[in-house]
Amino acid sequence: MDRRSLLKAAATVTLAAAAPPVRAAPSLQPAPLTRAIPSTGERIPVVGLGTWLTFDVTDPPSRQARSAILRAFFDAGGRLVDSSPMYGASEETIGDGLARIGKPASLFAATKVWTVGGPAGRRQMEKSARLWKVDRFDLLQVHNFLDWEAHLPTLKAWKAEGRVRYVGVTTSHGRRHDLGEELLRRERLDFFQVTYNLADREAEQRLLPLAAERGTAVIINRPFDGGAQFTRVNGKPLPGWAAEIGVTTWAAAFLKWVAAHPAVTVAIPATSRREHLLENMEALAGPLPDAALRRRIASDFERA
Repeated sequence: MDRRSLLKAAATVTLAAAAPPVRAAPSLQPAPLTRAIPSTGERIPVVGLGTWLTFDVTDPPSRQARSAILRAFFDAGGRLVDSSPMYGASEETIGDGLARIGKPASLFAATKVWTVGGPAGRRQMEKSARLWKVDRFDLLQVHNFLDWEAHLPTLKAWKAEGRVRYVGVTTSHGRRHDLGEELLRRERLDFFQVTYNLADREAEQRLLPLAAERGTAVIINRPFDGGAQFTRVNGKPLPGWAAEIGVTTWAAAFLKWVAAHPAVTVAIPATSRREHLLENMEALAGPLPDAALRRRIASDFERA
């Protein structure tokens, strides 16, 4: 069963009666939930857009559909779009989409370097800028720590020259958290990207507290555990606490649980469907769960 079917099955009359009035569209919300980037204080919305797998398309109809997703994302108050040269045609798809919709001034463009060697890394990042059709990136990250010793000096030099605004490193799927901890301690990083969700909470043991201590913004990838979380709640109605945080879908509930961790800056779910994008962006409105409610949500999820 796909995500759309799961979410439809989860809807209940009780929740509908308890939920806040239905909005005409997420874009009507004047002030989306934001978090500050510790190194500067700049605020960005807590939900961004990932592009792994979902934007790796080349045919015109699929490109057109991704343009619609980008437009809906920005209309709903989103800013940070994240990609990588590892993601096939995703960067080119983003550039095509931004050209179609007219690149918004609010865009927070984030990509990665994923190659070996300093010269190769510089060429790759310059190519990424051409694919995105941007003059500079807001954030450049070393993808999965690959040859970080060569690339971090380049990223820092580019930041000093004004060629990028922020620098960071990434990991995913729970890989090499020991190296992530080492780099957080020894390097001045603006951003650190890591996997974190209700089914994979390893990052909250050391990495998230350390990032907060070091003043490093945190991007969360795989906030839905690759979609597995929707299978786990198949056919289950949203509990009563959903009304307390103003959500009507499991997607928004999952994202609010992630975003409510005090060390988290932004989560980047990926999608190839506009209707799913709008469900994700619902998490930008209303309150985040407090610590007690986060524990309740986690307990309910474990019993699901």
